Amino acid sequence: MKAANPFFDHLAAEAVHRSKLNVKNNSAWLFSRYEYLRDQFREKAASAEARKGEVEKTEEVLPDGTKTVSSSFPAFALRREAGWLGIAAIDAFFSWTEHVLIHMAILQGKLKTGEEVAALAVAEWSEKVKTAIGLGDAKVKSLFDELLIIRRQIRNYMAHGAFGKHGEAFEFHSSAGAVPVNLTDPSGRDTFSMWFGPSFDEERAIEAAELFIEKLWEGDLAPAKIYLQDAALPIILTYANDGTYEGAMTSAEDMEYFIEGLTREMDNAENMDW
Repeated sequence: MKAANPFFDHLAAEAVHRSKLNVKNNSAWLFSRYEYLRDQFREKAASAEARKGEVEKTEEVLPDGTKTVSSSFPAFALRREAGWLGIAAIDAFFSWTEHVLIHMAILQGKLKTGEEVAALAVAEWSEKVKTAIGLGDAKVKSLFDELLIIRRQIRNYMAHGAFGKHGEAFEFHSSAGAVPVNLTDPSGRDTFSMWFGPSFDEERAIEAAELFIEKLWEGDLAPAKIYLQDAALPIILTYANDGTYEGAMTSAEDMEYFIEGLTREMDNAENMDW
């Protein structure tokens, strides 16, 4: 088996080089995860707002007879939990887009081989957006710029140790006391700064994500939603090469007709296997 590994690696490489491949479509599953976390965030944030100003007091008598009263604010804990859910929802949104944008590019005939799919899969999120939908629309460009900042902030916060929303990693000793030193975007000129950029707002970030999703399925790209999200079918690269997908993307009616025929073929194949 060890000696045969290079041979099978060669078979895999040759298969990916050609277009006779299926690409798994997990778009619907990933989007459902985003929707669940988004709804949980909204529910928790609404609870925090509803209980704003509420104070819970607990009285306790110590062994020496001293009475103590402690106060807690439920809205504080609820806002903190809402923040956690918001960050998770935004992260789930980017996870979904990383996946679905590749499939959208294939449906439009912009990716035709396994090698092209693999190359875009490891590319930056910005490259996936530019390939799949472009930035010609002013509204899309505005949302893209906002989401790019949010993505950078989320990655800096979550993936790099969660020092703080501004990257408050250090406090240097000075005659004025401890002064914060912030970790800035590593792609910028400076690495450290006493000044921080705008902190991400979970509610606004999810609002931007929702607007992006709305724009994503508008106009010429609407048939892609039927194939990827509603029918949840795998992508067949052969159809990207022979123009089948481009023909189906002409209208929602054409896509539904194509899906009906494709699912019938799949059902027939499964019945034969059985």
